[in-house]
Amino acid sequence: MLDRATQNELRALEESQRERIAGHLVMAGRLLEEDPESALAHASAAASRASRLAVVREACGIAAYACGRWEQAIRELKAAMRISGSVEFLPVVADCERGLGRPERAMALAGSAEAERLTQAGRVEMRIVAAGARADLGQIDAALVTLKCPELGDRKVREWSVALWYAYADMLQRAGREAEAIEWFARAAEADIDEETDAATRLQELLD
Repeated sequence: MLDRATQNELRALEESQRERIAGHLVMAGRLLEEDPESALAHASAAASRASRLAVVREACGIAAYACGRWEQAIRELKAAMRISGSVEFLPVVADCERGLGRPERAMALAGSAEAERLTQAGRVEMRIVAAGARADLGQIDAALVTLKCPELGDRKVREWSVALWYAYADMLQRAGREAEAIEWFARAAEADIDEETDAATRLQELLD
């Protein structure tokens, strides 16, 4: 139930402890969407016994984020990145800063040297967060500029496409550019085969 990288990291533990931690991580993953509080409880139980493992701190951070516990999520995800040397969760940390009402900090993270180390998918995710931070400050036009990147015009559906197209459509609607918003909500809805967003609903509301 755990990916190979996680299993490899857990090998640093004694066998009896490894099984217990693995069980908590599996349950945290299973419960994350339907019961994030319980997921966080499992992740926290794992962290109480193996706080030096990046994968454990990551699980705590993601579960705390799902629960809207922004400060805890920041603390855990920063610990995970410090242990692993990765910057993977920097966009999530930036979004937590937004959740705490600190959009300026989110934008600072988006412009940081660490953000330059993100993968292409991570950079797109950070753009979406930075655009949201701009919108938090009432800077809708600047948010639209932030989202205008080469990935936005890529017609092929990639892992970031739905989130990026949805964010752009949302900002267009906020800017009063409804005809363009319809186009981008339609694109997002068509690509969102797993219905991870409400793009189809937003599109219908604009068409009615």
